Amino acid sequence: MTTEAIAPAGPAMAPADGEVARLAAAVSELEGRPVSALRTLTEPATEIMRRAEELGEADLVQRCRLLVICVMMREGQIEDGGRQAHQILAWAQQQGSSYLLARAHREVSLFYRLVGDVSSAHTHALQGLSCLPEDAELGIRARHLLTLAIALDENGHSADGDRRFAESLDIAMALADGELIAQVLNNMAYTAFERDDEPLALQYCRQMREVAAEQDFPLSAGQLDTIARVEMMSGDYDRAAVTLAPVLEPGSRVAGNEGDALATCLLTMAETLRLGHRYAEAQVALDAGAAMAEERNLRLIRAQAREGQAALYADTGRYREAYEEHRVFYAEATALHSAQREARAHALQAAYDATEARRVSEELRELAHRDALTGLYNRRYVDERLPALLAEAATRRTPISLAIVDLDHFKRINDTLSHNTGDTVLRQIGQLLAEAAIGRTIAARLGGEEFLLIFPDADAREAQLRCEELRLKVRGHDWSAVTHGLPVTTSIGVTTATDGPHAVSDLLERADQHLYTAKRGGRDRVVGA
Repeated sequence: MTTEAIAPAGPAMAPADGEVARLAAAVSELEGRPVSALRTLTEPATEIMRRAEELGEADLVQRCRLLVICVMMREGQIEDGGRQAHQILAWAQQQGSSYLLARAHREVSLFYRLVGDVSSAHTHALQGLSCLPEDAELGIRARHLLTLAIALDENGHSADGDRRFAESLDIAMALADGELIAQVLNNMAYTAFERDDEPLALQYCRQMREVAAEQDFPLSAGQLDTIARVEMMSGDYDRAAVTLAPVLEPGSRVAGNEGDALATCLLTMAETLRLGHRYAEAQVALDAGAAMAEERNLRLIRAQAREGQAALYADTGRYREAYEEHRVFYAEATALHSAQREARAHALQAAYDATEARRVSEELRELAHRDALTGLYNRRYVDERLPALLAEAATRRTPISLAIVDLDHFKRINDTLSHNTGDTVLRQIGQLLAEAAIGRTIAARLGGEEFLLIFPDADAREAQLRCEELRLKVRGHDWSAVTHGLPVTTSIGVTTATDGPHAVSDLLERADQHLYTAKRGGRDRVVGA
């Protein structure tokens, strides 16, 4: 049985105070718990989420939501879990939270895998790994590699999948994380089983047993099921039955980390006992699996139990009962198939609705932040984005530079030619500024003929050099067809913050003072500190 580990641990947030630091550490601890602890996540994550909401710690809230979603989807609540995972993905994209973005992509990948869209699962698994910060812990990277390896294999990219499996296993072994090693080996063994590579599958199963024995932890129901399936490949049914025997033991320590894992094990046990001609024992296992399926409303397992019962009747010569049981199985399987198709459609529609709502929201947000004439960002965007950039620069102790760009004698163009000509000039200036806004640079129109350039990470010298390049580019542009001989030049005032926090108003005022100096000095020039 192919399984995935629960969401990995992430970097703790920079604490705003002692309580936030404690909450962040608690979330990281929950995220780092092994898959065997899946059912221990919901209650503490919900409690931390409540407190994080009170403190206004939005990133922590989303991390906790994703933990709850992680449990939901593995217990069968696919539609709601997928919809919420898409919502968190949209939030992380808007906030630029790379770690949360990586985690959300990983959960969305699982959603698509569960509804049978392996292509989308691969896309999100790849994005999840790509978004993972370079300084992420190795255990985190191993889990993301595992998710991608499964997706690659299910999309027919076997060689690439094997390479990612190997990378994940290397990391897990270097960390000596036994449960993670077993999780990776389980998926590698199941993949070899599906390819009918019995020797390789047996090798991985042997390694799984060895690491569990060395580090003294029980293999999960899904892992035991994989091992038993591999052992059945060569007809060693007795050995497979011994492998699965702990599932039936009173007070069993075997954990069913997915909602149907234990019931699946019982059906596999019934099958291997039947094939080994141990019919009475097979009936006991089959009854236990069917009862668990009924108790937990596992419709697929219940239908499979019918199929197993039909096979058991046939093997013991009870052909009429076998026929009747198979007829019931066929009816249930047909109804289940229809229900599954409908459920997948609902789940995919929920994901589409979340994605479409995000797209429309982003388009409206983008329109609200753009200047209609030039297509550059507008003053509203500057007011929203610049404080965050200044705070980031102060935290990272990196420089940030601003430049106010003003067109010289622009009124003369409007008065002499026309306002339509003036608009044409502004549009072309906007294009020149957009071309100058490389990398993280932001170009905006503040109003009229006044523009702003924001240079994150640029010191005074770099900012002034880039503004000088822009000034020369504007002056050297061929304006003859537009202004009929009237020159178009710019005066630019530059300022830089290098020594910690600065108010937006202070920096803009300094840039404006330098702009005034450039104007007073004859225009068509750049003035900085």
